[in-house]
Amino acid sequence: MAFLGRLIRAINGLNTLVGKAFAWLALGIVLVCFWVVVERYLFTTTKLWMQDLYVWLNGAMFTAVAGFALMRDDHVRVDIFYRPASDRWKAAADLIGALVFLLPFVAIVISYGLPFVQRSWRFMESSANVGGMPGLYVLKSFIIVFAVLIGLQAVAMISRSVLILRGHGDKVPPDYRYHKAA
Repeated sequence: MAFLGRLIRAINGLNTLVGKAFAWLALGIVLVCFWVVVERYLFTTTKLWMQDLYVWLNGAMFTAVAGFALMRDDHVRVDIFYRPASDRWKAAADLIGALVFLLPFVAIVISYGLPFVQRSWRFMESSANVGGMPGLYVLKSFIIVFAVLIGLQAVAMISRSVLILRGHGDKVPPDYRYHKAA
């Protein structure tokens, strides 16, 4: 059971590191978008690669921070029943949800996304816009990054659920325990 606690800490640590690092892309997105607007309306010019850049930064940020958001329970859901439920009920719901929905979703994203990403790398794909950004294959790789980080967080959720359902909730890292409804 101690192994599951260490596994949870390792996965949460990775998703926290990636999530916090990529969250800084939001600042880059705002700055690049601001400059594109200034160029367009003040100088009546624009660089297509800069327009690509803020869209690509946005895509990279949102796919990279998805596991972090799942860890923090920041995803949108209707929790009319979940929020007031006991920890054991939440653990059972998370276990079923991760096994029946989340892990199969991850498997589908990887199985369909991997050939798509590999083809992009083979062609060294770049923007479809003339004068756009090179290296679209790097951005497309975030599809796999997204799936791996979400999949790892699903493993952490399953581990937390197993610990709680087996009566070892004390082995769950304190920052990953269920929060009581307000």
